[in-house]
Amino acid sequence: MLEIDVADMTERQREHLLLWSVVPRPIAMVSTLAPSGAVNLAPFSYFTAVGYAPMALLFCAGRRADGSEKDSCRNARPPAEGGTGEFTVSVLVEKFAEAASAAARPLPYGESEYELAGLRPTPGSRVRAPRVEGSPIAFECRTSAVIPVGAFFVVVGEVVHVAVEEGLIDEVSFHVDLDRLGSVGRMGAADYVRTSDRFVVDGY
Repeated sequence: MLEIDVADMTERQREHLLLWSVVPRPIAMVSTLAPSGAVNLAPFSYFTAVGYAPMALLFCAGRRADGSEKDSCRNARPPAEGGTGEFTVSVLVEKFAEAASAAARPLPYGESEYELAGLRPTPGSRVRAPRVEGSPIAFECRTSAVIPVGAFFVVVGEVVHVAVEEGLIDEVSFHVDLDRLGSVGRMGAADYVRTSDRFVVDGY
């Protein structure tokens, strides 16, 4: 067994070990709105559910090359911290995988990645941050906290509204039709995985 002291690793080595080990990671297409009204869209694979009482999600945003905050974090901050205090997470499905990669390219603050990625925003129901048109599930969130962790920020949001494609969920149990959903996960850098190959473990 190779024993690794993290203190001896370079930053790039730590990044690579996490990216290729913590897999597959779900991908959030995060829409935010700047105080000016400009719409931003970015994919995040450091993303997960926090809990359901209250229903909450989080995504982790790094910094730009110049050390400034990424637009998604900056916009999602509460109004008292210069943001709008809202964001919407659209679940990434295979048909939008290439668009998500395009949306990850850096743009000047205030310019929208929707146009760059060939996607269209759809107005939210409870928050001003739009969702991705055609995404089967979108979670509208109000920011609860932005927590600094070294060079990263953990953005936590309480879900206040969910938009779901007609027929995708059982309206009694709220189980999702996973085959129809067709979500994808991220493996290494450009490696993705489909969620169609599954197996059942008894006892759940």
